[in-house]
Amino acid sequence: MTTLTDRSLDVGELEQHRVELRGHCYRMLGSLFEADDAVQETLVKAWQGLDAFEGRSSLRSWLYRIATNVCLDHLRSRTRRALPMDLSSPLPATTAPTDVLPDAAWLEPVPTGDVVPADADPAQRAVLTDSVRLAFVAALQTLPARQRAVLLLREVLCMSAAEVAELLDTTVASVNSALQRARATLASADLQDRAPGPLQTDEQDLLERYTRAFEAYDITALVALMREDASISMPPMTLWLQGRQDLRDWYLGMGCGCQGSRLVATTANGRPAFGQYRRDPAGGHRPWSLQVLDVVDGRIAHVHHFLDESLFARFGLPARL
Repeated sequence: MTTLTDRSLDVGELEQHRVELRGHCYRMLGSLFEADDAVQETLVKAWQGLDAFEGRSSLRSWLYRIATNVCLDHLRSRTRRALPMDLSSPLPATTAPTDVLPDAAWLEPVPTGDVVPADADPAQRAVLTDSVRLAFVAALQTLPARQRAVLLLREVLCMSAAEVAELLDTTVASVNSALQRARATLASADLQDRAPGPLQTDEQDLLERYTRAFEAYDITALVALMREDASISMPPMTLWLQGRQDLRDWYLGMGCGCQGSRLVATTANGRPAFGQYRRDPAGGHRPWSLQVLDVVDGRIAHVHHFLDESLFARFGLPARL
């Protein structure tokens, strides 16, 4: 346990907690860039407050206390972030994609390595990775902020009720009550039926076939890789579609501008992802969307298309092909 009673702690000892703190702030806020800001604010406050830290808890717990309160402050001034599926029913493939919401309305994807420490033990990595999948983070955003904090501190970070009560300046009874209500809300979201598990060897083959089919724009082969109830979404557009036939009609209709695209593999939110580059009339290919795939039982269940070119640099993807 790291404790301190003076300013002998160096910046490096604070920095070593950046990735796990970013993961916590991302789960709380649903935004990669807001999480970055929250972690920076946390570390600055920690450095400035070293004289007041009495070493009664671990350095890690103290940092989580600061980070959680920073996030709670941020959440007082804004509405929740969501995915298109949280806001409306699926629409027909003939619907023009004209309804767009501001970036601040949407949940943002995150590079897996930015929020899951590489040196975590395998069991911890599994929990942390599962807790940043998009459907779970979107469900978290429906919880009141303090319930969200309690759930994450108790069930993701495995802190005791007494530790959480001290961290949030409340009682153990209040923590237990908030946890019970948060669990009930998430249970109603029915996240387990479509929860993607670790990719198996045959699913790696699925991703290779997806890449070949998408780049060849072989829509028959593409939709054959999907579940009957598969869906796609395209933030910041509110439009989303569901069902193989509507997906086929979309790719061959409104979405036909994606023909000739190229894909570059990456990972996001613990799931397989691709940077999609569309043909550039001036030559080559330019960034278009970050695709994040949910794979369930060997089939593609959903493809999130995040139409935000600024994500490419953060994911270490080329500026153009």
